[in-house]
Amino acid sequence: MSLWLTHPLFIPSLVVGITILLWATSLLPEFITALIFFSVAMVAKIAPPEVIFGGFASSAFWLVFSGFVLGIAIRKTGLADRAARALSSRLTDSWPLMVASVVLLSYALAFVMPSNMGRIALLMPIVAVMAKRAGIVDGTRAWYGLALAVGFGTFQLSATILPANVPNLVMSGATEGSYGIHLNYLPYLMLHTPVLGWLKGALLVGLICWLFPGKPHAPMDVMPPAPMSRDEKRLAWMLAVVLLMWVSESWHGIGPAWTGLAAAIITLLPRVGFINGDEFSSGVNIRTCIYVAGILGLAITVTQTGIGSAVGEALLHVMPLDADKPFTSFLALTGITTALNFIMTANGVPALYTTLAQSFADATGFPLLSVIMIQVLGYSTPLLPYQASPIVVAMALGKVPARAGMLLCITLAMATYLVLLPLDYLWFSVLEKL
Repeated sequence: MSLWLTHPLFIPSLVVGITILLWATSLLPEFITALIFFSVAMVAKIAPPEVIFGGFASSAFWLVFSGFVLGIAIRKTGLADRAARALSSRLTDSWPLMVASVVLLSYALAFVMPSNMGRIALLMPIVAVMAKRAGIVDGTRAWYGLALAVGFGTFQLSATILPANVPNLVMSGATEGSYGIHLNYLPYLMLHTPVLGWLKGALLVGLICWLFPGKPHAPMDVMPPAPMSRDEKRLAWMLAVVLLMWVSESWHGIGPAWTGLAAAIITLLPRVGFINGDEFSSGVNIRTCIYVAGILGLAITVTQTGIGSAVGEALLHVMPLDADKPFTSFLALTGITTALNFIMTANGVPALYTTLAQSFADATGFPLLSVIMIQVLGYSTPLLPYQASPIVVAMALGKVPARAGMLLCITLAMATYLVLLPLDYLWFSVLEKL
Protein backbone atom coordinates (compact mmCIF):
# COMPACT_ATOMS: atom_id res chain seq x y z
CA MET A 1 0.00 0.00 0.00
CA SER A 2 2.80 2.41 0.94
CA LEU A 3 4.49 1.71 -2.39
CA TRP A 4 1.32 2.68 -4.26
CA LEU A 5 1.00 5.89 -2.19
CA THR A 6 4.49 6.93 -3.31
CA HIS A 7 3.90 5.95 -6.93
CA PRO A 8 4.19 8.94 -9.30
CA LEU A 9 0.75 8.19 -10.75
CA PHE A 10 -1.03 8.11 -7.37
CA ILE A 11 -1.91 11.82 -7.13
CA PRO A 12 -2.87 12.19 -10.84
CA SER A 13 -4.99 9.04 -10.62
CA LEU A 14 -6.69 10.31 -7.45
CA VAL A 15 -7.54 13.68 -9.05
CA VAL A 16 -8.82 12.04 -12.23
CA GLY A 17 -10.79 9.40 -10.31
CA ILE A 18 -12.56 11.92 -8.07
CA THR A 19 -13.40 14.12 -11.07
CA ILE A 20 -14.93 11.19 -12.93
CA LEU A 21 -16.85 10.14 -9.81
CA LEU A 22 -18.32 13.63 -9.40
CA TRP A 23 -19.37 13.76 -13.06
CA ALA A 24 -20.83 10.27 -12.94
CA THR A 25 -22.90 10.93 -9.79
CA SER A 26 -23.81 14.59 -10.51
CA LEU A 27 -23.15 15.43 -6.86
CA LEU A 28 -22.09 18.89 -8.07
CA PRO A 29 -23.03 20.83 -11.20
CA GLU A 30 -20.81 19.60 -14.04
CA PHE A 31 -19.10 22.95 -14.66
CA ILE A 32 -18.17 23.27 -10.97
CA THR A 33 -16.57 19.82 -11.09
CA ALA A 34 -14.61 20.98 -14.17
CA LEU A 35 -13.41 24.09 -12.30
CA ILE A 36 -12.41 21.93 -9.30
CA PHE A 37 -10.42 19.68 -11.65
CA PHE A 38 -8.61 22.69 -13.13
CA SER A 39 -7.72 24.16 -9.73
CA VAL A 40 -6.71 20.93 -7.95
CA ALA A 41 -4.74 19.68 -10.95
CA MET A 42 -2.80 22.94 -11.08
CA VAL A 43 -2.19 23.06 -7.31
CA ALA A 44 -1.03 19.42 -7.31
CA LYS A 45 1.04 20.03 -10.48
CA ILE A 46 -0.03 16.74 -12.02
CA ALA A 47 0.62 18.12 -15.53
CA PRO A 48 1.73 21.36 -17.21
CA PRO A 49 -0.91 24.12 -17.62
CA GLU A 50 -1.04 23.64 -21.41
CA VAL A 51 -2.13 20.03 -20.79
CA ILE A 52 -4.65 20.68 -18.01
CA PHE A 53 -6.23 23.58 -19.90
CA GLY A 54 -5.75 21.90 -23.28
CA GLY A 55 -9.51 21.61 -23.69
CA PHE A 56 -9.76 25.36 -24.29
CA ALA A 57 -7.38 25.00 -27.25
CA SER A 58 -9.34 22.06 -28.68
CA SER A 59 -11.36 22.51 -31.85
CA ALA A 60 -14.29 20.78 -30.10
CA PHE A 61 -14.47 23.61 -27.54
CA TRP A 62 -14.69 26.27 -30.23
CA LEU A 63 -17.27 24.28 -32.17
CA VAL A 64 -19.42 24.25 -29.03
CA PHE A 65 -18.99 28.00 -28.60
CA SER A 66 -19.74 28.84 -32.23
CA GLY A 67 -22.67 26.41 -32.17
CA PHE A 68 -24.31 28.39 -29.38
CA VAL A 69 -23.86 31.67 -31.28
CA LEU A 70 -25.18 30.32 -34.59
CA GLY A 71 -28.10 28.67 -32.79
CA ILE A 72 -29.17 32.03 -31.34
CA ALA A 73 -29.06 33.61 -34.80
CA ILE A 74 -31.01 30.75 -36.42
CA ARG A 75 -33.78 31.14 -33.85
CA LYS A 76 -33.84 34.95 -33.84
CA THR A 77 -34.09 35.44 -37.60
CA GLY A 78 -36.94 32.92 -37.91
CA LEU A 79 -34.92 30.47 -39.98
CA ALA A 80 -35.45 27.75 -37.36
CA ASP A 81 -39.21 28.26 -37.47
CA ARG A 82 -39.24 28.12 -41.27
CA ALA A 83 -37.25 24.86 -41.35
CA ALA A 84 -39.36 23.40 -38.55
CA ARG A 85 -42.56 24.35 -40.39
CA ALA A 86 -41.40 22.41 -43.45
CA LEU A 87 -40.53 19.35 -41.34
CA SER A 88 -43.43 19.36 -38.89
CA SER A 89 -46.08 19.46 -41.60
CA ARG A 90 -45.28 15.83 -42.46
CA LEU A 91 -43.36 14.28 -39.57
CA THR A 92 -45.55 14.83 -36.51
CA ASP A 93 -48.39 12.40 -37.23
CA SER A 94 -47.20 10.01 -34.50
CA TRP A 95 -44.59 9.96 -31.77
CA PRO A 96 -42.54 7.06 -33.24
CA LEU A 97 -42.53 8.83 -36.64
CA MET A 98 -41.42 12.10 -35.06
CA VAL A 99 -38.61 10.50 -33.02
CA ALA A 100 -37.49 8.38 -35.99
CA SER A 101 -37.41 11.44 -38.27
CA VAL A 102 -35.17 13.34 -35.82
CA VAL A 103 -32.79 10.37 -35.44
CA LEU A 104 -32.70 9.81 -39.21
CA LEU A 105 -32.07 13.49 -39.88
CA SER A 106 -29.23 13.50 -37.32
CA TYR A 107 -27.69 10.45 -38.99
CA ALA A 108 -28.20 11.58 -42.59
CA LEU A 109 -26.56 14.95 -41.93
CA ALA A 110 -23.41 13.11 -40.82
CA PHE A 111 -22.78 12.05 -44.42
CA VAL A 112 -22.31 15.67 -45.55
CA MET A 113 -21.26 17.50 -42.38
CA PRO A 114 -18.12 16.27 -40.58
CA SER A 115 -18.62 17.86 -37.17
CA ASN A 116 -20.79 16.38 -34.42
CA MET A 117 -20.95 19.72 -32.62
CA GLY A 118 -21.81 21.57 -35.81
CA ARG A 119 -24.65 19.18 -36.60
CA ILE A 120 -26.07 19.50 -33.10
CA ALA A 121 -25.84 23.30 -33.23
CA LEU A 122 -27.65 23.32 -36.56
CA LEU A 123 -30.36 20.80 -35.66
CA MET A 124 -31.25 21.66 -32.07
CA PRO A 125 -32.97 25.02 -32.68
CA ILE A 126 -34.88 23.54 -35.62
CA VAL A 127 -36.03 20.50 -33.61
CA ALA A 128 -36.99 22.79 -30.70
CA VAL A 129 -39.34 24.82 -32.89
CA MET A 130 -40.62 21.67 -34.58
CA ALA A 131 -41.47 20.24 -31.15
CA LYS A 132 -43.23 23.41 -30.04
CA ARG A 133 -45.36 23.44 -33.19
CA ALA A 134 -46.36 19.83 -32.48
CA GLY A 135 -47.39 20.61 -28.90
CA ILE A 136 -44.25 19.23 -27.22
CA VAL A 137 -43.51 21.66 -24.38
CA ASP A 138 -40.03 22.48 -23.08
CA GLY A 139 -39.17 20.70 -19.84
CA THR A 140 -41.40 17.67 -20.50
CA ARG A 141 -40.20 14.09 -20.88
CA ALA A 142 -41.23 14.17 -24.53
CA TRP A 143 -38.97 17.15 -25.19
CA TYR A 144 -36.11 15.46 -23.36
CA GLY A 145 -36.57 12.51 -25.70
CA LEU A 146 -36.31 14.67 -28.82
CA ALA A 147 -33.25 16.54 -27.52
CA LEU A 148 -31.57 13.23 -26.68
CA ALA A 149 -32.51 11.89 -30.12
CA VAL A 150 -30.42 14.70 -31.61
CA GLY A 151 -27.46 14.04 -29.31
CA PHE A 152 -27.43 10.24 -29.44
CA GLY A 153 -28.33 10.06 -33.13
CA THR A 154 -25.57 12.52 -33.96
CA PHE A 155 -22.79 10.92 -31.91
CA GLN A 156 -23.52 7.21 -31.71
CA LEU A 157 -24.72 6.59 -35.25
CA SER A 158 -22.08 8.78 -36.90
CA ALA A 159 -19.41 6.37 -35.62
CA THR A 160 -20.28 4.23 -38.67
CA ILE A 161 -19.11 6.98 -41.06
CA LEU A 162 -15.32 7.31 -41.07
CA PRO A 163 -14.85 11.12 -41.30
CA ALA A 164 -18.00 12.02 -39.33
CA ASN A 165 -16.74 12.24 -35.74
CA VAL A 166 -13.59 12.93 -33.74
CA PRO A 167 -12.95 9.40 -32.29
CA ASN A 168 -13.04 7.95 -35.81
CA LEU A 169 -10.48 10.48 -37.01
CA VAL A 170 -8.26 9.82 -33.98
CA MET A 171 -8.44 6.08 -34.68
CA SER A 172 -7.68 6.60 -38.38
CA GLY A 173 -4.67 8.80 -37.61
CA ALA A 174 -3.34 6.43 -34.94
CA THR A 175 -3.76 3.42 -37.24
CA GLU A 176 -1.85 5.08 -40.05
CA GLY A 177 0.82 6.47 -37.74
CA SER A 178 1.40 3.26 -35.80
CA TYR A 179 0.97 0.58 -38.47
CA GLY A 180 0.94 2.35 -41.85
CA ILE A 181 -2.63 1.12 -42.47
CA HIS A 182 -4.94 3.55 -44.27
CA LEU A 183 -8.64 3.12 -43.48
CA ASN A 184 -10.95 3.34 -46.49
CA TYR A 185 -14.39 4.96 -46.47
CA LEU A 186 -16.56 2.27 -48.12
CA PRO A 187 -15.15 -0.86 -46.39
CA TYR A 188 -15.47 0.94 -43.06
CA LEU A 189 -19.07 1.91 -43.86
CA MET A 190 -19.97 -1.65 -44.89
CA LEU A 191 -18.45 -3.15 -41.75
CA HIS A 192 -20.22 -0.92 -39.22
CA THR A 193 -23.41 0.46 -40.77
CA PRO A 194 -25.74 -2.59 -40.69
CA VAL A 195 -25.40 -3.19 -36.93
CA LEU A 196 -24.13 0.07 -35.41
CA GLY A 197 -26.03 2.30 -37.83
CA TRP A 198 -29.36 0.78 -38.91
CA LEU A 199 -30.06 -1.62 -36.04
CA LYS A 200 -28.75 0.70 -33.35
CA GLY A 201 -30.78 3.56 -34.82
CA ALA A 202 -33.95 1.44 -34.64
CA LEU A 203 -33.06 0.46 -31.06
CA LEU A 204 -32.52 4.12 -30.14
CA VAL A 205 -35.91 5.13 -31.57
CA GLY A 206 -37.65 2.33 -29.67
CA LEU A 207 -36.00 3.17 -26.35
CA ILE A 208 -36.76 6.90 -26.63
CA CYS A 209 -40.42 6.18 -27.44
CA TRP A 210 -40.58 3.88 -24.41
CA LEU A 211 -38.64 5.97 -21.88
CA PHE A 212 -39.84 9.41 -23.02
CA PRO A 213 -43.42 9.02 -24.33
CA GLY A 214 -45.08 11.90 -26.15
CA LYS A 215 -48.26 12.76 -28.02
CA PRO A 216 -47.58 15.23 -30.83
CA HIS A 217 -50.38 16.83 -32.78
CA ALA A 218 -50.50 18.27 -36.26
CA PRO A 219 -49.50 21.97 -36.42
CA MET A 220 -52.50 24.21 -35.79
CA ASP A 221 -51.56 26.96 -38.24
CA VAL A 222 -52.28 26.19 -41.87
CA MET A 223 -51.37 29.64 -43.21
CA PRO A 224 -48.57 29.64 -45.77
CA PRO A 225 -45.28 30.98 -44.41
CA ALA A 226 -44.39 34.61 -44.99
CA PRO A 227 -41.66 35.44 -47.52
CA MET A 228 -38.11 35.20 -46.20
CA SER A 229 -36.88 38.36 -44.55
CA ARG A 230 -33.61 40.02 -45.52
CA ASP A 231 -31.89 38.67 -42.38
CA GLU A 232 -33.17 35.15 -43.05
CA LYS A 233 -31.77 35.22 -46.58
CA ARG A 234 -28.41 36.58 -45.41
CA LEU A 235 -28.13 33.99 -42.65
CA ALA A 236 -29.20 31.17 -45.00
CA TRP A 237 -26.48 32.14 -47.47
CA MET A 238 -23.88 32.32 -44.70
CA LEU A 239 -24.89 28.89 -43.36
CA ALA A 240 -24.71 27.49 -46.90
CA VAL A 241 -21.14 28.76 -47.19
CA VAL A 242 -20.29 27.32 -43.75
CA LEU A 243 -21.77 23.95 -44.73
CA LEU A 244 -19.82 23.99 -48.00
CA MET A 245 -16.61 24.72 -46.09
CA TRP A 246 -17.35 21.88 -43.66
CA VAL A 247 -18.03 19.40 -46.45
CA SER A 248 -14.91 20.38 -48.42
CA GLU A 249 -12.52 20.37 -45.45
CA SER A 250 -10.30 17.72 -47.04
CA TRP A 251 -9.73 20.05 -49.99
CA HIS A 252 -8.94 23.38 -48.26
CA GLY A 253 -7.67 22.06 -44.91
CA ILE A 254 -9.53 24.54 -42.67
CA GLY A 255 -11.04 22.72 -39.69
CA PRO A 256 -14.79 22.92 -39.00
CA ALA A 257 -14.13 24.69 -35.69
CA TRP A 258 -12.39 27.64 -37.31
CA THR A 259 -15.00 27.95 -40.05
CA GLY A 260 -17.68 27.93 -37.37
CA LEU A 261 -15.79 30.48 -35.27
CA ALA A 262 -15.46 32.83 -38.27
CA ALA A 263 -19.21 32.52 -38.89
CA ALA A 264 -19.90 33.22 -35.20
CA ILE A 265 -17.78 36.38 -35.35
CA ILE A 266 -19.71 37.61 -38.40
CA THR A 267 -22.93 36.86 -36.55
CA LEU A 268 -21.79 39.10 -33.65
CA LEU A 269 -20.46 42.06 -35.67
CA PRO A 270 -22.35 45.35 -35.11
CA ARG A 271 -24.63 46.39 -38.02
CA VAL A 272 -23.47 43.36 -40.03
CA GLY A 273 -24.38 40.46 -37.75
CA PHE A 274 -27.64 39.12 -36.40
CA ILE A 275 -27.43 39.24 -32.59
CA ASN A 276 -26.41 41.87 -30.05
CA GLY A 277 -24.37 41.65 -26.86
CA ASP A 278 -27.34 41.06 -24.57
CA GLU A 279 -28.58 38.17 -26.73
CA PHE A 280 -25.06 36.74 -26.78
CA SER A 281 -24.66 36.88 -22.99
CA SER A 282 -28.07 35.31 -22.35
CA GLY A 283 -27.89 32.67 -25.08
CA VAL A 284 -24.33 31.32 -24.86
CA ASN A 285 -24.12 28.70 -22.10
CA ILE A 286 -20.70 29.34 -20.58
CA ARG A 287 -21.34 26.57 -18.04
CA THR A 288 -21.43 24.00 -20.83
CA CYS A 289 -18.34 25.45 -22.50
CA ILE A 290 -16.40 25.08 -19.24
CA TYR A 291 -17.72 21.54 -18.79
CA VAL A 292 -16.64 20.52 -22.29
CA ALA A 293 -13.20 22.08 -21.74
CA GLY A 294 -12.95 20.08 -18.51
CA ILE A 295 -13.81 16.79 -20.24
CA LEU A 296 -11.29 17.40 -23.01
CA GLY A 297 -8.63 18.59 -20.56
CA LEU A 298 -9.14 15.48 -18.43
CA ALA A 299 -8.68 13.22 -21.48
CA ILE A 300 -5.47 15.01 -22.48
CA THR A 301 -4.17 14.85 -18.90
CA VAL A 302 -4.87 11.11 -18.66
CA THR A 303 -2.88 10.54 -21.86
CA GLN A 304 0.04 12.83 -21.01
CA THR A 305 0.53 11.62 -17.43
CA GLY A 306 0.62 7.95 -18.48
CA ILE A 307 -2.52 6.95 -16.55
CA GLY A 308 -4.18 5.69 -19.72
CA SER A 309 -1.18 3.56 -20.72
CA ALA A 310 -0.96 2.05 -17.25
CA VAL A 311 -4.66 1.16 -17.25
CA GLY A 312 -4.43 -0.25 -20.78
CA GLU A 313 -1.48 -2.47 -19.94
CA ALA A 314 -3.24 -3.69 -16.78
CA LEU A 315 -6.37 -4.55 -18.75
CA LEU A 316 -4.27 -6.45 -21.29
CA HIS A 317 -3.14 -8.84 -18.55
CA VAL A 318 -6.50 -9.10 -16.76
CA MET A 319 -8.99 -9.53 -19.61
CA PRO A 320 -9.64 -13.07 -20.97
CA LEU A 321 -7.98 -12.83 -24.39
CA ASP A 322 -7.75 -16.34 -25.86
CA ALA A 323 -7.20 -17.38 -29.48
CA ASP A 324 -9.28 -20.54 -28.86
CA LYS A 325 -12.34 -18.54 -27.69
CA PRO A 326 -13.01 -15.90 -30.36
CA PHE A 327 -16.35 -14.66 -29.01
CA THR A 328 -14.91 -14.30 -25.50
CA SER A 329 -11.99 -12.35 -26.96
CA PHE A 330 -14.38 -10.16 -28.97
CA LEU A 331 -16.32 -9.47 -25.78
CA ALA A 332 -13.13 -8.75 -23.84
CA LEU A 333 -11.83 -6.27 -26.42
CA THR A 334 -15.14 -4.42 -26.33
CA GLY A 335 -14.93 -4.44 -22.54
CA ILE A 336 -11.43 -2.93 -22.66
CA THR A 337 -12.72 -0.08 -24.84
CA THR A 338 -15.64 0.46 -22.48
CA ALA A 339 -13.33 0.58 -19.46
CA LEU A 340 -11.00 3.06 -21.17
CA ASN A 341 -14.04 5.22 -21.98
CA PHE A 342 -14.45 5.91 -18.26
CA ILE A 343 -11.05 7.52 -17.86
CA MET A 344 -10.24 8.91 -21.32
CA THR A 345 -13.71 9.68 -22.79
CA ALA A 346 -14.56 8.72 -26.36
CA ASN A 347 -12.13 11.14 -28.04
CA GLY A 348 -9.15 9.75 -26.15
CA VAL A 349 -9.88 6.02 -26.27
CA PRO A 350 -8.72 5.33 -29.87
CA ALA A 351 -5.37 7.03 -29.29
CA LEU A 352 -4.46 4.51 -26.57
CA TYR A 353 -6.36 1.41 -27.70
CA THR A 354 -4.93 1.56 -31.23
CA THR A 355 -1.34 1.64 -29.97
CA LEU A 356 -2.06 -1.54 -27.96
CA ALA A 357 -3.84 -3.25 -30.86
CA GLN A 358 -0.86 -5.37 -31.97
CA SER A 359 -0.58 -6.88 -28.49
CA PHE A 360 -4.32 -7.60 -28.52
CA ALA A 361 -4.01 -9.19 -31.98
CA ASP A 362 -1.17 -11.44 -30.81
CA ALA A 363 -3.20 -12.57 -27.79
CA THR A 364 -6.46 -13.22 -29.65
CA GLY A 365 -5.25 -14.42 -33.04
CA PHE A 366 -7.51 -11.84 -34.73
CA PRO A 367 -6.18 -9.86 -37.71
CA LEU A 368 -4.73 -6.52 -36.63
CA LEU A 369 -7.24 -4.46 -38.61
CA SER A 370 -10.15 -6.37 -37.06
CA VAL A 371 -8.82 -5.69 -33.56
CA ILE A 372 -8.66 -1.99 -34.42
CA MET A 373 -12.23 -2.03 -35.79
CA ILE A 374 -13.71 -3.78 -32.72
CA GLN A 375 -13.15 -0.66 -30.60
CA VAL A 376 -15.83 1.28 -32.55
CA LEU A 377 -18.63 -0.54 -30.72
CA GLY A 378 -17.09 0.35 -27.35
CA TYR A 379 -16.27 4.03 -27.76
CA SER A 380 -19.52 4.78 -29.61
CA THR A 381 -21.59 3.36 -26.73
CA PRO A 382 -20.96 5.53 -23.66
CA LEU A 383 -22.32 4.35 -20.33
CA LEU A 384 -22.49 7.90 -18.96
CA PRO A 385 -23.06 11.20 -20.83
CA TYR A 386 -19.74 12.81 -19.84
CA GLN A 387 -17.91 10.17 -21.92
CA ALA A 388 -19.20 11.79 -25.14
CA SER A 389 -19.02 15.58 -25.28
CA PRO A 390 -21.54 15.90 -28.18
CA ILE A 391 -24.19 14.25 -25.99
CA VAL A 392 -23.31 16.68 -23.19
CA VAL A 393 -23.74 19.63 -25.56
CA ALA A 394 -27.09 18.36 -26.86
CA MET A 395 -28.30 17.93 -23.28
CA ALA A 396 -27.19 21.47 -22.42
CA LEU A 397 -28.84 23.02 -25.48
CA GLY A 398 -32.05 21.12 -24.73
CA LYS A 399 -31.83 21.75 -20.96
CA VAL A 400 -32.08 17.99 -20.36
CA PRO A 401 -31.42 16.98 -16.72
CA ALA A 402 -28.48 14.69 -16.06
CA ARG A 403 -30.74 11.91 -14.78
CA ALA A 404 -32.65 11.68 -18.09
CA GLY A 405 -29.41 11.53 -20.10
CA MET A 406 -27.95 8.89 -17.81
CA LEU A 407 -31.13 6.79 -18.06
CA LEU A 408 -30.97 6.64 -21.85
CA CYS A 409 -27.18 6.15 -21.83
CA ILE A 410 -27.30 3.15 -19.51
CA THR A 411 -30.39 1.59 -21.10
CA LEU A 412 -29.05 1.91 -24.65
CA ALA A 413 -25.65 0.56 -23.57
CA MET A 414 -27.23 -2.48 -21.92
CA ALA A 415 -29.38 -3.16 -24.99
CA THR A 416 -26.37 -2.70 -27.26
CA TYR A 417 -24.20 -5.16 -25.37
CA LEU A 418 -26.97 -7.75 -24.95
CA VAL A 419 -28.45 -7.57 -28.46
CA LEU A 420 -26.12 -5.78 -30.88
CA LEU A 421 -22.74 -7.06 -29.68
CA PRO A 422 -23.50 -10.71 -30.63
CA LEU A 423 -24.92 -9.50 -33.96
CA ASP A 424 -21.80 -7.39 -34.55
CA TYR A 425 -19.66 -10.46 -33.87
CA LEU A 426 -21.70 -12.45 -36.40
CA TRP A 427 -21.38 -9.67 -38.98
CA PHE A 428 -17.59 -9.56 -38.49
CA SER A 429 -17.60 -13.35 -38.98
CA VAL A 430 -19.75 -13.16 -42.14
CA LEU A 431 -17.32 -10.64 -43.63
CA GLU A 432 -14.45 -12.95 -42.57
CA LYS A 433 -12.85 -10.28 -40.39
CA LEU A 434 -12.17 -12.66 -37.48
